[in-house]
Amino acid sequence: MEWQILSFDWNHARALLVTAETGSYSAAAKALGTTQPTIGRQIAALEEQLAVTLIERIGRGVALTDAGLALVEHAREMAESARHFALVASGRSEALEGTVTITASESICVYVLAPVIATLREQYPDIALDVVATGRVTNLREREADVAIRNFRPDDTELVATKLPDERGSFYAVPEYLDKIGRPHAIDDLGHVNFIGFNRTPDYVRAMAGLGLTMTEAQIVLASDNHVFQWEMTCRGLGVGMNMERIGDTEPRVERAFPDLAPIPIPMWLTSHREVRTSRRVRVVFDAILDFFRSSG
Repeated sequence: MEWQILSFDWNHARALLVTAETGSYSAAAKALGTTQPTIGRQIAALEEQLAVTLIERIGRGVALTDAGLALVEHAREMAESARHFALVASGRSEALEGTVTITASESICVYVLAPVIATLREQYPDIALDVVATGRVTNLREREADVAIRNFRPDDTELVATKLPDERGSFYAVPEYLDKIGRPHAIDDLGHVNFIGFNRTPDYVRAMAGLGLTMTEAQIVLASDNHVFQWEMTCRGLGVGMNMERIGDTEPRVERAFPDLAPIPIPMWLTSHREVRTSRRVRVVFDAILDFFRSSG
């Protein structure tokens, strides 16, 4: 935010707006409880500071220049914001309305967030929720989302990040498939096991090895960047797939594929833009998600 650009006096902008809406300096002065010369001085001061002509006198009335017409629209928005500011400051406005955009992975959106979304809709019916289910890292700086659930802590100083309890991941498969492959342990030879994953690149294979599972690229029989699709295919018996334990342990179609394998820690962070975090409706959504993960983690 370039704060220096906000150095003009709001009273001057208000004088311009009221003059434009009432049609004359005298009518504006009456509406604002001041004098006609004061209105004239305020508008003249605004014109001098902005180095542009805003109003032209026509007889006893006034007419806006093109620049004045453009600025009045912004002044009207400022007046509405100032009205809400005053109402909230005086405690007379408790309304929470507007849109809040939440983004998280497909799995979290589909399988985890439903209870908190339902609670928010019940408690705050005037808050509209947009949910962006994607594995792509959305740009909070550019306002692609207001609140993000991520697996890493952002290093952008403009973002506010709060640590959520870590999730735990495990590998799952349907009982029939596990019986078919002899229910091997993680330390056994897994060359005959089919895996479902995000891709079959060497980097992915090495990452799986780092988790304690040795496999080849050829063993990844199904690859997709959509984790919900991966999970459904796991539940249909196509192979062994990974998911968060809060999802996998509640799915009746599957069971843990390698119970001897240590759970995989999944770091979780709740993130928002520093400026957006001061919005009351965003703060309500942010806090509701935070409370949900802390109470259910």
